[in-house]
Amino acid sequence: MLELKDISFEVDADGQKKTILSHVSLTIPDHKMVVLTGPNGGGKSTLARLIAGIEKPTGGKILLDGEDITALSITERAKKGIGFAFQQPVRFKGIRVMDLIRLAAGKNISPSAACDYLSSVGLCAREYIDREVNSSLSGGELKRIEIATVLAKASKLSVFDEPEAGIDLWSFQNLIEVFENMRENIKESSILIISHQERILNIADEVVVLKNGEITSHGSKDEVLPSLIGTASAVPACKKVKEQRR
Repeated sequence: MLELKDISFEVDADGQKKTILSHVSLTIPDHKMVVLTGPNGGGKSTLARLIAGIEKPTGGKILLDGEDITALSITERAKKGIGFAFQQPVRFKGIRVMDLIRLAAGKNISPSAACDYLSSVGLCAREYIDREVNSSLSGGELKRIEIATVLAKASKLSVFDEPEAGIDLWSFQNLIEVFENMRENIKESSILIISHQERILNIADEVVVLKNGEITSHGSKDEVLPSLIGTASAVPACKKVKEQRR
């Protein structure tokens, strides 16, 4: 279980303090898929980076299973069980997909085991296992390979920052299927997805709305979505999904 207690984050902007997050408290329980949504610029990606350890809060504490991890680095948090997938996956020239999955798993797993992770995200293992993680891969392929590495890591908490960003409609459909499968097979872990997409919101156990650096709504999807879809801030995201379906 991850707990955010009174988290604040400020940055210096032209010599003045700018508040990005203000006194955010949130619990992400085990065995749940939580989707964090809200208007652009509301602080969602910043909150994801704070959880991963890429940034440090200027106030408050972050607890993982009751342990204070606020001061830990991204590497230390990864060892504790926090996995993080970027909006734009990193390309690694000279590194094979097989190597990347082994690094994520933290051990010399067999090609067969690596292929299982690739198959679980809808990729034909034979076609990808020996490919380099470079510009020859599309955005959708990179997204799915990155998700495969998160699965190989077997994280306590897996954080995905706008996984739908920059991928085409076909890849988006596959991405939804991957998350649906992850949701059905949650065991001793939890998932946090930062997203605007209605189809991702619809598979969540809980939806959290972050606006202007503050949580304005938090509950089950049935409690939150009706009012969210009716707001001006949510309409562009929902409209975007409908356009993709055409």
